[in-house]
Formats: sequence, structure tokens, C-alpha cells
Amino acid sequence: MKALVLEEYNKFVYKEMNVPEIGDKEVLIKVKACGICGSDVHGMDGSSGRRHPPLIMGHEASGIIVKKGGKVREFSEGDRVTFDSTVYCGECFYCRKGLINLCDNRRVLGVAPKEYRQHGAFAEYVAVPEHILYRLPDGLSFEQAAMVEPVSIAFHAVALTPISLNDSVVVIGAGMVGIFVIQALRAAGCGKIIAVDLDRNKLDLALKLGADHVLQAGQVDVPEEVRKLTDNRGATLAVEVVGNTAAVNTAISSLRKGGALTIVGNLAPTVEFPLQEVVTRQISVRGSCSSCGEYPACLDMIARGVINVDVLISKVAPLTEGASWFERLYNKEQGLMKVILTP
Repeated sequence: MKALVLEEYNKFVYKEMNVPEIGDKEVLIKVKACGICGSDVHGMDGSSGRRHPPLIMGHEASGIIVKKGGKVREFSEGDRVTFDSTVYCGECFYCRKGLINLCDNRRVLGVAPKEYRQHGAFAEYVAVPEHILYRLPDGLSFEQAAMVEPVSIAFHAVALTPISLNDSVVVIGAGMVGIFVIQALRAAGCGKIIAVDLDRNKLDLALKLGADHVLQAGQVDVPEEVRKLTDNRGATLAVEVVGNTAAVNTAISSLRKGGALTIVGNLAPTVEFPLQEVVTRQISVRGSCSSCGEYPACLDMIARGVINVDVLISKVAPLTEGASWFERLYNKEQGLMKVILTP
């Protein structure tokens, strides 16, 4: 099969690779669409430490089952499917509690940290276990299905956030996941949604997809403007979708006393944390990791048009052009959001 391989940092090669072998409980999928995730872009230069070459990246994908193992019971050849980016074991303490995203034996498709190497879906075929598969609703395109992973991350974060009807909320970061967080918050019954970002174009999109107000960081005092919009108290909730010191501190300073912060972004491994402000203002802080069983609901909402993914797909391009599209994303080309590659 042909695959896009990260041969060394910042160097992709489109080359011939062996078709993956499948086990008794696995299926072989002919990949129809695979999105380039921001984590892939960060991983290509080695900065994340989680993608050691040589590696086939790619975990936001969909396709058709072309072969199944002898113990696969719920799926058949010809089924249109997508799959969780997380390969969880289903047997450890956390899996038995339903916390599959916290699995002790968790592996992520298209990732190669020091502990393991799990080739992904920037290829003609990918092998995955049956228990992470999900059928596609009728009418849902492969490209739309490839967007379910970032949608599920947003919905997982919102599910962890203690929302009451009509709560005010500030979303720090209006990139891909941030836009989906805004749509998820609107679906969950939030009241005033305030989006914050450095990029004016992203803020304009946020307004179209559910934000009531937008604030351009660097141009205004964000916490002060949030207070003006919330009876001089601050937002009830904040969702941080960047993952650096400035974003986390802005989120905390934008909250009212007794507010709650959910952190999704993890761009930086550590941040400076305003401990006294969090303690004396009784701010609740929680992290949100990946997703945890939200795929079926998210697929249904995309299919019904409750969540708009189409507006975020900037380009559908052949896998042969993958290297150039990675470079354009790495260089932060203006207006470029999601690129989906098709083998």
C-alpha cells in the first residue's frame, strides 16, 4: 500500500509500505479520509516528543471495512465506519469504570512516544480493533466523519463542565476545537458565550457558529471586557482551549468568584498558575482528556446538522500532496483550518 511516512523530523515521504496484518478481533479499513490534526503538525518537528520517526501519522479518519478477523462479530466487510483515536484495552481499572480515555494501556493511532509505535491512517489501509469502531449514519460523508474526533473532544470537555441553564461562559481559543466547544455549549443551553482569540478571522467564524460576543486578545483587556458583559462579576464558566500560561491566566481572571474552569489545551507541558487567585476566589479547575464514548452522539449531531463541520474544512486533497499541506499548516497559513487527505 501507499502511505505518507514521517521518515525524519520535518520530512515526509510518500512510499510503499506493507499492508497491516490484522488479529482475530481486528478489522482492516480502506481509508477514505483522514484529517491533519494540530497535534500531527506539532509532532512533525519533534517538539511534542510523541511522534518519533519513522511513523505513519493520522488518527482522524473514516473508511470501509475490507477484511475482518475471525472473532469480529458486530461489523462486516463493506461497513462504512470511523474509529476512536484511542486504542483502549477494555480491561484495566479505568476501562472497567468506563473511563476509557484514561486507560492504563492507552495507545493513540499515529503516535510513537518512547513506550510504543502505533501507525495511523495517512495510508491506503489501517488496522484497528473492533471495539473502537463506530458505524457512520446514512448520508454522512467520509470527510464529515473524519471530523468527529475533534468534535468529540469538545463535547467531552463540555460534559465535564458544571453547566446550569443560561450560564455565561468564556472560551479562550477559537481554533478548531474551540469552535466546536462553542457549538457544544450552545447545544447544552448556555446563555452568553464569549469567544477570545488573537486572530480576528477566527473570531468572525466564532460569531457565525454560536458566540454572542468576541474579544481580540492583545487588543483589549479581556478580563475587564468580560466583566462588562457579565454585570461586573465575570463569567460563570471558562473553557481554555490553548494550553499556555497567558491563556490559562486570562481564563481564570475572566471568571467570577466561585466560577469553574475546564482546561482542554495542552500546548505547553507546564504553565505559571495563579494559586492565590484560584484559592481566594474559590475557582474550580478541571482537566479534560480526549473523549470518552461521545462518538455516537457526535456522529448523529453532525449528520443532523446540529454541529457544522463543513465550514471548517478548508481543503480536501490527495494523500500524495500531504507533505506540502503539512508545511502550509506548520507555517500557519492565514485562513487554513482543517485539511483532509484522501488516499
